[in-house]
Amino acid sequence: MKVRPKKSLGQHFLKNDAISARIAGSLTGHGGYKQILEIGPGMGALTRHLLELESFSLVVVELDRESVPYLKENFPELKDRIIERDFLKLPLDELFTDKFAITGNFPFNISSQILFKTLEHRNQVSELVGMFQREVAQRMASKPGTRNTGILSVFVQAYYDVEYLFTVDEHEFIPPPKVKSGVIRLKRNATENLDCDEVVFFKVVKTAFNQRRKTMRNSLKALSDGKVDLSGEIFSKRPEQLSVEEFVKMTRMFSN
Repeated sequence: MKVRPKKSLGQHFLKNDAISARIAGSLTGHGGYKQILEIGPGMGALTRHLLELESFSLVVVELDRESVPYLKENFPELKDRIIERDFLKLPLDELFTDKFAITGNFPFNISSQILFKTLEHRNQVSELVGMFQREVAQRMASKPGTRNTGILSVFVQAYYDVEYLFTVDEHEFIPPPKVKSGVIRLKRNATENLDCDEVVFFKVVKTAFNQRRKTMRNSLKALSDGKVDLSGEIFSKRPEQLSVEEFVKMTRMFSN
């Protein structure tokens, strides 16, 4: 029995076993977690290596109705640890009572949503190792002052230390995607809560990057409604030039 990669699910099955082993080996146990959740195992290229990690218990979530019976047949040791659901609708706080890690060869079409859900559950997800479209992976790992910096960069780096691990070429997949992929590792940092109103923080960051060619003074003018002094030097910068700490400082001005 084989599983056909489905375009509707954004599936590109990894065929290079060494890359699968390298992804599995990039999980460090950061934060002391004992459980790993793999998203979209497909035919189990990564799954087989995750099962070899004896320190961890593996749970997989798979939406593809062809993949589920394949996994049950070829990985009987998973038994009742195959969840036939959409990850984006999964109640993670009910499934996991302690910290856990997330991993997978993520479908490009939902990779950003996976990240936002990870951020929502950041106090449970202490590590993530995953494959993304290379541009998305580079954006998350980019530092202030570089053109790749964006909304995701700031949101993710507020709560996680990000490492770009390696690039994967198109021909390593069936079918080959049109772009290269990048594997990144997120490790939960020491920030429990930002030193500002987090709702306002997200609003400030989104507003700034939605007009990223403008200076902060111009992009945040409507948000300030004349109540915030925008004359400071920090407002003369563009959003990609600001660090997480500077966005936090700016958010406090808008919260007062």
